[in-house]
Amino acid sequence: MPHIYLLFDFAKDEEKAQQARHKLEGWKQAFRLDKKLLYKVERTPVADPASTDGDAKPAKVEKSEKPEKAKGKSKAAAKTEAKTEAPPPAPSPAPSEDIKLLVRLAFSGHEKLSEQRWVLRIPTEEPFHGASPKVVKGGDAAFEATEKQFEELA
Repeated sequence: MPHIYLLFDFAKDEEKAQQARHKLEGWKQAFRLDKKLLYKVERTPVADPASTDGDAKPAKVEKSEKPEKAKGKSKAAAKTEAKTEAPPPAPSPAPSEDIKLLVRLAFSGHEKLSEQRWVLRIPTEEPFHGASPKVVKGGDAAFEATEKQFEELA
């Protein structure tokens, strides 16, 4: 079954990437495209020494403040406070990451019309339109590299 890959580069726009992901999930559920429409998100860190130094320093300050609070209280009170305290939110992705979305369309041979419609529709929709869409089909030179990249992403 031949695949078609759609590549979208959202640069550092996390909000647009999340909108695109939600839109794909909605389509998968609404049109029953479970195995026909697969996507993976690739995040590549961008080397920016100014932003990484600034991010590391506040994290060290926060860690040093928490033990000081626990020292002033009894051990039992510190344990109960630690249990009732909500866990810190998951760290949001650093804004210095390039976000790329790889979408794989895998329609069977008798669904050529549906495949063609999705290839034309997805890049024209709002969150995908500004992400420099690129379509890679089976005969293209970059197809094997794109397929390998898609398979390697978790």
